[in-house]
Amino acid sequence: MRHARKINHLGRTDTHRKAMLSNMASSLILHKRISTTVAKAKALRTYVEPLITRSKEDTTHSRRMVFSYLQDKKAVSELFREISSKIMERPGGYTRILRTGFRKGDAAEMCIIELVDYNENMLAAKETKKATTRRSRRSAGKKAGVVAAATGTAAEKTAKVAAPKSIIEDAKVVEETPLIEDATIVEEPTNETVTATETTAVAEPETPATDETKE
Repeated sequence: MRHARKINHLGRTDTHRKAMLSNMASSLILHKRISTTVAKAKALRTYVEPLITRSKEDTTHSRRMVFSYLQDKKAVSELFREISSKIMERPGGYTRILRTGFRKGDAAEMCIIELVDYNENMLAAKETKKATTRRSRRSAGKKAGVVAAATGTAAEKTAKVAAPKSIIEDAKVVEETPLIEDATIVEEPTNETVTATETTAVAEPETPATDETKE
């Protein structure tokens, strides 16, 4: 029984399996992608990713350790010269598995395993998506709306502050001018009435005096 034995032996002995994974890892490093079954790709991922992580430290010890697994000088030099510079900032997950269907002979599930940083089509698609995001447009529109609202509120505040001054000045002019005109209009008739009454009061005693002199 296979209790707690999680290693997929892939139907091979230990030495055969290690030799197969070593050859597949060298091919993946040199060609950047290979086509294989999903079971072999998953086993290869756990085999090659620790070697790629070790390539971040370009020392003699790390080169010897990687060579003990790969047994290929060209693959080791390619890993430490070219691949390590691209994956230096990536904290893990250097490979990607893309399923391609089933094989005709035995219906085995096939896939392509590749290095993530060497798929130019996916990297170009990510760059175009970043360049044409809708969030930036919405944020720009929101910023423009906020600026317009701020300018509108500022203009309204200035109008509100300026309007009472003009209203007060107009009210002063309106209140002052009618009072002067009304005062002149009221004073003139009073003077005329006073003079008229005085003249009539003076003229009345003269008539009886004239009558007496005539008699």
